[in-house]
Amino acid sequence: MFSLQTIFGQGNQFYTLLEEAAVAAHDSTKALHAMLKTADRQPALDAFKLARQREREASDKISHELVNSFITPIEREDIEALASALYKIPKQVEKFADRYSLATRHLEHIDFAPRAAMLEQASGVVVQMVQQLRHLKLEPMKALNDQLRSLENEADRLMLELYRDIYSGRLDNLQMFLLKEFFEILEKAIDRCREAGVVAYEIVLKNS
Repeated sequence: MFSLQTIFGQGNQFYTLLEEAAVAAHDSTKALHAMLKTADRQPALDAFKLARQREREASDKISHELVNSFITPIEREDIEALASALYKIPKQVEKFADRYSLATRHLEHIDFAPRAAMLEQASGVVVQMVQQLRHLKLEPMKALNDQLRSLENEADRLMLELYRDIYSGRLDNLQMFLLKEFFEILEKAIDRCREAGVVAYEIVLKNS
């Protein structure tokens, strides 16, 4: 049985759940950066799986609330789109961590930490953008959107530098393949952050 508060409430639970999903995604990127900047860089996969689980639980709750709630604070399609975008961030991070754990010995001299730091920054901006949804104020959201776009542009620049290493002749064929694969996973994770930010920004554009 649905309670009247659930059916006719203001729907603020959606903001809370979206924020929980964004924080879980951010925590996964923090775990990745922490792993890659340590001296031994030994993968501890529990942190990634826990963050992914928390994000999945928040996503499931959002889907449940969309079924049970008559009123939502923003359009249902926008809630679904943002929840889906947030879900993809820790999924991509876990993909990196799982594969990295299998290839660590081939990547001892490759420093992924600067790109992981940028990913952590990008996901942190996404958290702020999701938190701003409660207020639906355009100016602060625009500033955050510009910040996220700048991080994406810098990530693209670093990807170009990657190809200098690939074609330098210093790496064997396996290292070249792995370097390209792992940096592209990180690039895609940053793209996922950008996609979530775009959804959040467009929500404010429609509702401010």
